Amino acid sequence: MSIDIESSTDHLPPTSEFWSDAERHLIRYGPPFSPVIIDRAEGAYLVTEEGRRLLDFTSGQMSAILGHSHPEIVSTVRAQVGRLDHLFSGMLSRPVVDLARRLAESLPAPLDRVLLLSTGAESNEAAVRMAKLVTGRHEIVSFAGSWHGMTHGAAAATYSSGRKGYGPVSPGNLVLPTPNPYRPDFTRPDGSLDWQRQLDFGFDLIDAQSVGALAACLVEPILSSGGVIEPPVGYFAALKRKCVERGMLLILDEAQTGLCRTGSWYAFERDGIVPDMLTLSKTLGAGLPLAATITSAEIEERAHERGYLFYTTHVSDPLPAAVGNTVLDVLIRDRMDARAAELGDVLRSGLTEIQGRHQVVGDVRGRGLMQGVELVLDRSTKQGAASLGAEVTARCLELGLHMNVVQLPGLGGTFRIAPPLTCSADEVRLGCEILDQAIGECATGIIG
Repeated sequence: MSIDIESSTDHLPPTSEFWSDAERHLIRYGPPFSPVIIDRAEGAYLVTEEGRRLLDFTSGQMSAILGHSHPEIVSTVRAQVGRLDHLFSGMLSRPVVDLARRLAESLPAPLDRVLLLSTGAESNEAAVRMAKLVTGRHEIVSFAGSWHGMTHGAAAATYSSGRKGYGPVSPGNLVLPTPNPYRPDFTRPDGSLDWQRQLDFGFDLIDAQSVGALAACLVEPILSSGGVIEPPVGYFAALKRKCVERGMLLILDEAQTGLCRTGSWYAFERDGIVPDMLTLSKTLGAGLPLAATITSAEIEERAHERGYLFYTTHVSDPLPAAVGNTVLDVLIRDRMDARAAELGDVLRSGLTEIQGRHQVVGDVRGRGLMQGVELVLDRSTKQGAASLGAEVTARCLELGLHMNVVQLPGLGGTFRIAPPLTCSADEVRLGCEILDQAIGECATGIIG
């Protein structure tokens, strides 16, 4: 159902009053807010109060894989909220058990036990607590460019940003070098990343620092907030071996990569491994708060015997579980894994063409509909261009495209591009055209 823009905004307070209220009453929790007021959204587009349409190349917060206001999601929410929305946490409903079963069916053995929660941080927190309990250890290893959430344990395993000024984190968190093929720290004679040597070195340091209590390694298959960095083929199989050798569990955080976004149902499928635990969130609810921690019967049984506790207000809530079932319905029926792979080829073609036209584009990387574009001031030195990334982001918004750029010290400005899986090839091409124009305009005079 379309909404009449004029009638929906006729009686709203003036825009200046909105921003005044925002400044006076909101706690700022990150980068500055985008200078637009979003009134509604549909498909791959956001619509401002002024009626401007913005192509959403981030799927909201990398979550709305079926686009905004998908009619089947809307229908499910309307029906379920009128039937059964929330329960005492010790009660069960059919949507919860159905979703747990269907997630298990989508995964390789032995991943068949599911805990349904609300956010990615929660699912990682639950996984870390379980790993510590079943191993009887407390040390957690994560990538230097990681982002796993803002709750205490998840934040302790997050290294990309947000660590300074908050006091001690959970004891026993250890960092593993990020395998970044574009900016290799260990190199082969041809200059490419020697990831095996880097991994060996990283674990030599971890072994030296460990007090003999290594519980788990928590990592993303593609580091998103770390700059859309995809470890090379073979890396995760070698990482799994390192974990097995030390009696550690391997936890994969597929908040952004899970459920078809990378062109397969789960990103770890590329590497021929099965993690001990898997966490899902963003894409599972397609924009609504839903997350899952998934493990094996053996690990779940051990945790239960030791009194595992992760009792939250919204654990196993029926409303988001019903939404998750609808998400799976659409992903399966519309073969969204194949669609993401096909649209990913369209996106990669467009981004590669942009790279060929602009010297400030140093690298294009990623898989399916999760890709990154890193801007640099000099391709030979790979000098970062974070401020240019901010300028391009602002210009894209003016031209009708919402983008997100990662600005981390020591890196360039890297765009995280993750449009909805339901978008069209023409919408992907349009986004690339706008990005091309914005880079061209903002880079003028920077590169001769």
